[in-house]
Parts: sequence; C-alpha cells; structure tokens
Amino acid sequence: MSRPGQQGPILVLNAGSSSIKFALFDTMLSPILSGMADGIGGASQLRIADTDFPQNLPTHEAALSAILTGLGQLGFQASTLRAAAHRVVHGGKNLTQPSQITPTIRQRIQANIPLAPLHNPHNLAAIDTLAKLAPDLPQFASFDTAFHATNPDVATHYAVPQQITDRGIRRYGFHGLSYASLVDLFPDLTSTPLPARVLALHLGNGASLCAIKDGRSVATTMGYSPLEGLTMGTRAGSLDANAVLRLVEEDGLDVTRDLLNSKSGLLGLSNGTSDMRALLAQGTAQADFAIEHFCYWAARHAGSMIAAMQGVDALVFTGGIGENSPEIRRRIVANLGWTGAGMDRAYNQSNALRLSPQTSRTPVWIVPAQEERKIAADALTLLAQGARF
Repeated sequence: MSRPGQQGPILVLNAGSSSIKFALFDTMLSPILSGMADGIGGASQLRIADTDFPQNLPTHEAALSAILTGLGQLGFQASTLRAAAHRVVHGGKNLTQPSQITPTIRQRIQANIPLAPLHNPHNLAAIDTLAKLAPDLPQFASFDTAFHATNPDVATHYAVPQQITDRGIRRYGFHGLSYASLVDLFPDLTSTPLPARVLALHLGNGASLCAIKDGRSVATTMGYSPLEGLTMGTRAGSLDANAVLRLVEEDGLDVTRDLLNSKSGLLGLSNGTSDMRALLAQGTAQADFAIEHFCYWAARHAGSMIAAMQGVDALVFTGGIGENSPEIRRRIVANLGWTGAGMDRAYNQSNALRLSPQTSRTPVWIVPAQEERKIAADALTLLAQGARF
C-alpha cells in the first residue's frame, strides 16, 4: 500500500546533545533546504533555510515538533515526506549496514549506548520522538562506524586479553559516512575511476584519516572513540594510556574526560582557539605551533595508513579544513612529497577539485563532504529494495 508522501522528499536528521541539524533531499538527491534547531534546553533558536523561527525549545521533542511545524509552513508537511533518515554515530560490531528502524534495530542502537554515551542517546531520542509525532513516516538509520567494518581484525583489535575485546573495547573508526560519500562521489566529480589506494583526509574540528583500498576501508586513525588519532580542534588525539591514568588519579575522571575531549587539541595548544582560520591569522608562536602540530601528526599518521595499503595512488581532502584551507593542505602534502604527491599553487589557492599538476605521480583532490546526501541515498536504496512502510 502506498502512502501520501511516497514520492516526496527525504528528511535527514542529525541529533546532538543540544541541537538537531536537518536537511531535505528530493528523490534525485538534490538538496531542497537545510536548517538547525540549536540551543535545545537553553537559549534556543530554529533556522530553516534563510528563515528564523523564534522558539522555546526545552527538549528534543519540542525541537522536532517545531522543525516539523516549520517545514509544514514552508509546504513540507510530514504526510508529504517519503521517509526520515538519521545519522547514528555508533553501530557497534553488528550494525554495519544502513537499516530501516524496526524494534530490533532500535534495541541494537540502544545496546550500543555504552560505546557512544554522548551521541547514541540523542540519536535514539530523535528516532523515538519522530515515531510519536509522525507514526506513519518510515525511518531509516545510517551508521558512522559502518564503513570501517571492513577493517581486518588485526587493525581493529587492541593488544588486550580477549575478555576485554569481548566487552567491546576495540577500534571502530568514525567519519564513515563522509568516507563512504567520498567513494560514491569521486568518479562522477573527477570523471576518473576511484584509484585502488586512496588516502582520505577528513580534516575539520574532528579529524581523521582513512586508508581506502578498492573502495573499502582497511585502516583508520580514530579508534574506540573519536578521541584517538590526529590532533583535532578540541580533542587531544592519541595519548599514552598511562598519561591518561595519571590525569585521572590526580584530577578525577570527569575533569580528565572534559580536558581530553573539549579543552585539548588546537584549543589547548594555542591556549585560546580551536578555529583553524583564526589560528592562521594570528601569527603568534603558540598559534604557529598548534598549526604545525596538526599538520605534522596528519602527515605522520598518513604514513601508517599508506603502510596499511602498501602504497598510495591518490590523496583526497575533505571536511571543513580539508576543503577550505590551502595552507594546511600545502603543509601536509609537503610532508608527503615522498609519495609522489605534489601541489599546483594556483589550483590549491582556488580550492580547485584537482590540486595537483597533471605531471604529479600521485594526484591530490578535494571531494566535498556530503554525509547528509549519503544518508538520504541510503534510505532511498532501502526503499527501492522494498523496505516496508
């Protein structure tokens, strides 16, 4: 049986602790509009496209209700939507494919809350709230960890006893929707096949690298949580576990967790800002060191990713910094010149699609991150395969 919105747009939702980002895509995956409910539980606001909707949003349920009302005022009532699709941060080791939300899938998302206590509860709250507000609307989930399910066991296991691994302590990797989108978009954007061995650099406030071999993730820098790996905006990246234990002993668990996740990285090194644009403009010794730290560790971790693929055929930048900062790209590629990668200065300064000269042995590209589009595409694929309403 069809429903009124069977040919309507897909609503993509990304729920966080105090915000809900959303976007609408048509059935050809072209964006229609986007917006965000921000400051949930405090000084809240709702913006849809270029329109502000003054709102009091004390809860996620109130925020989602306001989003649906606002979309309705713009002509997109819930009954006209084809489906809702959610970004769910952690799928654990079992949820490795996009899925329609069923009682079983919902239970598995809930079971993974201990793996992502700061994210999955909010993703689940959006799913549950939308089920109440629009019970006839089919819902789907795409998992940010799923792309890395193809990593070999030797890459995902920490060197700890099996009973610890059995408790879920292993590498999962994140930014998977960004990397999956990159794989999908690369051939159409560049008019060339996806190279066999791609070093993908997702650089933003959160930053990671991924070794993509034959279109599949074989290694990535983030691990059990998004804290591991590169220097990031406010996250410390990789840190000796004994140093963490000392901090917990001296400062306490909550203080240490906040320090490593929210007060470190570029923010901690510069003693002031996590914004790369501001750091590049400052010209102070602290800012310069923070930038150098970011670029050094990106290049150093890149060596590890390249080793996992036994070589590299292309470098691809994505994410806010990766797409928009010529200076950061220049520094990182300069440290990776031994791979055969090179940069054309004019291409780099203009954020061109191809950054390297035609003579470069290892080409360098930009592929814009389009996680929301990927989530919508996943939902449409499942609908085409016969997902039930």
